[in-house]
Amino acid sequence: MRQPAALILVLASLHSGAVVINGYARVTDIAGNTLDIANPNETAASFTAGKRVVIMQMQDNVIGSNTANNASFGDLSNIEMAGRYVIREIASVTRSSGTLTTITLTSSPGMTFNFGNTRRVQVITYERLGGGSDFTTTAQIDALAWNGNVGGVVAFEVTGILTLAHNIIADGAGFRGGARTTGGGGSCNNTTFRSNISSTTEATKGEGIYRINNDDYRKARGKVLNGGGGGNSHNAGGGGGGNFRAGGNGGNGWGCSSTPAGGIGGIDLSGQIAASRLFMGGGGGGGEGNNSVASDGGNGGGIILIKANAIRTSGSCGGGRVISANGVNAPNATGNDGAGGGGAGGSIYLSVPAYNIAGGCQLTVRANGGNGGAVNTSAAHGGGGGGGQGVVLYSIAQPTTNITTQAINGTSGCDNNTSPCTSMTAQPGAGSNGAGIIPDAPGPLPVELLSFKALVMGNQAVRLEWVTATERDNAFFTVERSLDLDTWNPVVQVVGAGNSQEQLSYWAMDEAPPREFLYYRLRQTDLDGTSTLSDMATVDLRNTSTAEPVLFPNPAQGIVHFSFPEALEEGVSLVLIDPAGREIRSYYLAGGQTRYSADLSGVPAGLYRMQIISNGRISVRSLLVSP
Repeated sequence: MRQPAALILVLASLHSGAVVINGYARVTDIAGNTLDIANPNETAASFTAGKRVVIMQMQDNVIGSNTANNASFGDLSNIEMAGRYVIREIASVTRSSGTLTTITLTSSPGMTFNFGNTRRVQVITYERLGGGSDFTTTAQIDALAWNGNVGGVVAFEVTGILTLAHNIIADGAGFRGGARTTGGGGSCNNTTFRSNISSTTEATKGEGIYRINNDDYRKARGKVLNGGGGGNSHNAGGGGGGNFRAGGNGGNGWGCSSTPAGGIGGIDLSGQIAASRLFMGGGGGGGEGNNSVASDGGNGGGIILIKANAIRTSGSCGGGRVISANGVNAPNATGNDGAGGGGAGGSIYLSVPAYNIAGGCQLTVRANGGNGGAVNTSAAHGGGGGGGQGVVLYSIAQPTTNITTQAINGTSGCDNNTSPCTSMTAQPGAGSNGAGIIPDAPGPLPVELLSFKALVMGNQAVRLEWVTATERDNAFFTVERSLDLDTWNPVVQVVGAGNSQEQLSYWAMDEAPPREFLYYRLRQTDLDGTSTLSDMATVDLRNTSTAEPVLFPNPAQGIVHFSFPEALEEGVSLVLIDPAGREIRSYYLAGGQTRYSADLSGVPAGLYRMQIISNGRISVRSLLVSP
């Protein structure tokens, strides 16, 4: 595992300068547990064995058939895997001439990610700050800006208390705003919703959760999912990006009141958003211009994932601390052209059960939309639409003591330079402010499973072992067994912890399985009845000896059982031996049976050896006697 101390030294050396703490890489394919890698960025942190990572579907083919040149261009067809993510641990990595090429995980992702030209998946290091204890920031933590392949996410955990001595920022790190056009002009155009990248009369669309791979889709007023549309001629404004709420439409354009040419705002994704599915804010569309004074759209906010035992501030810190994933304001048009739309607010998920925020160092958590750009001329052209608000999710009830939470829509830009504005045809982000503040949001997975193993015990029984990192609303586990991968039968059920933030270990025994090649899997069932399946584990019992006994349960309390695959002609002798080698108790059990029991009443709790003599064979088993 990468040593957290190294990261602390890097932060300390930079003091007040902002730092990126995560490593990033594009995932081009996943086969089993292995991720194929491209475009790695390990400037801030390396991918190493033992480190945990976030695998996230940034973009997917969510547009479906909504590609016609009409107002439905860029509508949502099916959300697919966009925004879904899992947290896993690295088993190993491979490099070619020092460059990362594959990452092998300790277990498979547990969900199917999608790949292709209109999709992007990335893996991000999930840094553990503080080395398993408390951590105080030593510099502002920033997200690496999204570049079309990687970036846009801050992700880390602190197993103790996170003290914010600095800010955590993902402002403008999300989907990129569209570029302005500088050679436009002509008549008002409200009927072109998609156009080729070479067009000079429509501005570029902002980015969203669909990756445009067709040059004929890159420009014009149609939105592209949560990316705002670009302004059309003549001098119309770009649409604002969307996230939890839709972005606003861009201003009509010069002389286009009857044929509004403004870019359409990026869509509302609130119906898809949850702690297990988060999006970067959509980029605003660019403004259309023919005098080289239009402006680009603003970038959307990124994603912040923080897990800690508590967050605190202390003392007096002037303006307070912020955890921020705001969309960026679009620049103003510097003359008589259209302005860009604002970027949408990003997404923040705080898996934190407690907050201790000092009155003199208050905390603001925000995912606000950026404002649309204004036009700097006396005649009315096209201001930019406001970016939609992002989302802030808390794992508990919304904390309010010395904490301000914001999810505010961006405002629309003025069509001219009057104050107060006398012409505003662009729209702000849609809906009421604060809608994107969500308390009591469950984590990304009900149970985070670290491992699941099947072990042969005594050449006959199979011991199933698994470890969880966290649990939420976990009712129980069911071990299932199969001979052919088609028919699965339950073997044993084990009660879950319900809710837990610490690592827990479980085990169960398959006492007398068939002597075949066996497949096992673990089914985890929530309190609401929904369930998920683990990776498979296998054992081969086809060539094991039939003479070896199975001891269960272990640990035992009051009584212990022994199972043989076949009835024994002779009796069974048992000798219980303590750690000092002393015989504590002996038993003789009559033959002719396959299952035997021995009374442990009065045996002090501790670790013992049980010597089992049957059919002339001596076997020794470790036995833990519970109090």
